[in-house]
Amino acid sequence: MVAPAVSARYEPAEQESRTATGWVPTWALGRAVLLTGLLLIAGVLLGRVDLIVLAAPFAIGTAYALRRRPAALPQVWIAADEGHLVEGGELTGAVTVGNPDVVDYDVAVVRSRVSPWLRVERATIAGAAAAGTPSAVVPSVADRPFVTAVPTAAAVDLELSGTALRWGRHPVGPAGARVAAAQGLLVSRAVITEPARVKVYPKTEPFDAVEAMPRAAGLVGAHHSRRPGEGGELAGVRVFAPGDRLRRIDWRVSLRARQLHVAATLSDRDAEVVVLLDVLAEAGRSGGVSGAASVLDTTVRAAAAIAEHYLHRGDRVSMLEYGPAARRLRPATGRRQYLTVLEWLLDVRAESSPHEPYDQVFGPQLLSADALVVVLTPLLDERSAQMLARLARSGRFVVAVDTLPADLTPPKDRGWAEVAYRLWRLDRDTMIGQLREHGVPVVGWAGAGSLDQVLRDVARLATAPRVGAR
Repeated sequence: MVAPAVSARYEPAEQESRTATGWVPTWALGRAVLLTGLLLIAGVLLGRVDLIVLAAPFAIGTAYALRRRPAALPQVWIAADEGHLVEGGELTGAVTVGNPDVVDYDVAVVRSRVSPWLRVERATIAGAAAAGTPSAVVPSVADRPFVTAVPTAAAVDLELSGTALRWGRHPVGPAGARVAAAQGLLVSRAVITEPARVKVYPKTEPFDAVEAMPRAAGLVGAHHSRRPGEGGELAGVRVFAPGDRLRRIDWRVSLRARQLHVAATLSDRDAEVVVLLDVLAEAGRSGGVSGAASVLDTTVRAAAAIAEHYLHRGDRVSMLEYGPAARRLRPATGRRQYLTVLEWLLDVRAESSPHEPYDQVFGPQLLSADALVVVLTPLLDERSAQMLARLARSGRFVVAVDTLPADLTPPKDRGWAEVAYRLWRLDRDTMIGQLREHGVPVVGWAGAGSLDQVLRDVARLATAPRVGAR
């Protein structure tokens, strides 16, 4: 991804003071002209030839430096990594300064801003060898200026390398460059680029779940259903009927019973998994891929892990947001859907709103009755608990994953902060207990095996006979 260069904005009074080409004199040019003029005037008034001779080098040097004046402004580009960059991966990028003029740029000062979640560890000035100097490798920090020379019809790259600390769309830039020419007597106005966005995908935490699903919805998949069909799970032996395949004949049973029997199997079917992200509140401080995880970090990484697991098994996965935006990703299967899920997760933001999220977004027309709904929520808002209760009462198979950090500590700068935090914890535990009474299992996210037991319980409840059924 390359961002083009744009001109910097200036006030009208400042624009009038600049030349039409965008180049202005420096203090060095002003001092040379002033000193030359004073020496010439003093020499003429005092009749001293030595003062005129002393002014001659300043006048000749200034005229020689200005014999070829630059006309074109420098060009600046930002190139960001367009690969599949994951949290903790190596970041590569470059800020390029080009010289389209016929005059060499004596000094080019380049400065670029970088997102705090992109830790730039090294900056290599490449292309400087064309200017007669070796390439330089310098330790880099964000928003640090770099100085180099740019020859005619050439470009110098400031290559950035480092580590991506957190998922999301992070900017590299804007970057600006200012150059000096004519031996430092003229300087250009700043040329600034638009920032380039680097996509950093969430690191998928290891996750594995049991085979059992509450209900299978599709006709073909990896889960064993309770319906007879063409599958790999043996359901028994029955008498041959018209339409049965000959390869299904069980010859041992047929010879013993003196009647054709076939092996009956259960159909393999796929399931639909809906991952619902609660984005009404954020808590905790994110420390990046190797630090503490906030609510949003845990939510996004767990969603990516769950989606990868079920999509790898051939199930259909859809994504929903419980928040003011109420974004939705339609259910689909395959690797293409997994990449789409990762792109969709990059735009997840915590948005608090006093209004109730739209109920029609989570209506029965969008949530299939056979779908497994995995709700990733910190349970910091009462509306989230009410939403879980409504889904359970509608007959959906709901599993709530608690994404609140376990090491969340109360602020200690207030006298009653710790007591209020303990009361809030008790109220939250009571709310979780009420949800479990409504049939909503609540389990904390702990990576691999987090949902094994709760999915077994949900699958067992789905196959159990209902009370009052005949």
